[in-house]
Amino acid sequence: MIDRDHDLPVVRQAKVLNLARSTVYYEPRPVSAEDLALMRRLDELHLDYPFAGARMLRSLLRREGAQIGRRHVATLMKRMGIEAIYRRPNTSKPGLGHKIYPYLLRGLKIERPNQVWAMDISYIPMRRGFVYLAAVVDVFSRRVLAHRVSITMETVFCVEALQEALAKHGRPEMFNTDQGSQFTSLDFTSVLLDAKIAISMDGKGAWRDNVFVERLWRTVKYEEVYLRAYDSVSEARASISRYLAFYNQGRPHSSLDERTPDEAYFGTQAMVMAA
Repeated sequence: MIDRDHDLPVVRQAKVLNLARSTVYYEPRPVSAEDLALMRRLDELHLDYPFAGARMLRSLLRREGAQIGRRHVATLMKRMGIEAIYRRPNTSKPGLGHKIYPYLLRGLKIERPNQVWAMDISYIPMRRGFVYLAAVVDVFSRRVLAHRVSITMETVFCVEALQEALAKHGRPEMFNTDQGSQFTSLDFTSVLLDAKIAISMDGKGAWRDNVFVERLWRTVKYEEVYLRAYDSVSEARASISRYLAFYNQGRPHSSLDERTPDEAYFGTQAMVMAA
């Protein structure tokens, strides 16, 4: 976002982009190899035991021989963007002053493509680092409509994925996310409001709400991410894109009567339009 070779001063660029000057000049400290290994294992444990908080995860790691405290586990979880899924205060936190929208999916029967889309962000381990993956999913068909890989959890890569999905597939009736600051930001919600899409946000810690995207993360990680060790961000982007193309086009789902997401999305959509 910031071009240090541009004629416009860095301070002015930061002001235009609404970024704090401290953010522009901050250089993150590298994550140690030990912490990267712990984060990789925490990611696996979180998929298997999504209800586990920092204390339980600490105990599980200690059983495997890791010498780690609860606060260290909590710090790594925050860096990864994961947290225990159960009803409690202070879960996915909106940004200061961000509007929270009500949860609209309770009791709703989802029975056609483009009725409800959902979006979430997940941590992706690499050989010597990590990235974040954001995906827009059609809830009915499980089809990944757009995705982005980023080295940070800034709002911009979520907005880009949303805009791509809208440009390629039209607009859904409803869009569901958690209450993370990326999704409650005006930059993100204004795209939905301008398109006249109803905004739905999960209740705090409600495990059921974005379960459709959580299932996607589990599939992507066990069938793609954990089988590889990406050497670079570009390699991660390319490999994940190839897998998601297979996921949409070639991977049958039992919940879709052995159809692929593409078959469920485009086939049902054609029937709805014909009717």
